[in-house]
Amino acid sequence: MSDKDPQYVETAKKVAYNVSNRVLPMAKMPATLLEAYEGLFAELIADKTGHFQASWDALPASAQKLFPVAEFHGFYIANAWMQLSRVAQEIADSAETEEEMNDKQYDGVFGRLAEASLKESLRKLKKARTDRALLNSIKQVMAE
Repeated sequence: MSDKDPQYVETAKKVAYNVSNRVLPMAKMPATLLEAYEGLFAELIADKTGHFQASWDALPASAQKLFPVAEFHGFYIANAWMQLSRVAQEIADSAETEEEMNDKQYDGVFGRLAEASLKESLRKLKKARTDRALLNSIKQVMAE
């Protein structure tokens, strides 16, 4: 799956699942969506581009101290999943047929969404340094 150690992956997956489960009941998710979620998790945890790690490394120490990197990685993955789910639903709602959906250009949507999600997650983490309510809210959605 990735070069991350199994404990890192397990922690990130647990947090990602907990956050996602607050919005989308994972136990009731159709098998195809669950497969898509697992695929997204595998791709983003691998961080082949190094974008997540570089962004984490660039954070101020005060932001890095708020959460272990594996927990924040899971938080980011859950946010990416929710954004992707929202956009997929909008695409499905706007297209009348599957053929029409295939005709539209959606190349690069996933990459842009993942990048936007990372930026949003980083922004929330930085803001949580001085916003105790936001910090507590993030901790709450990350917990079981």
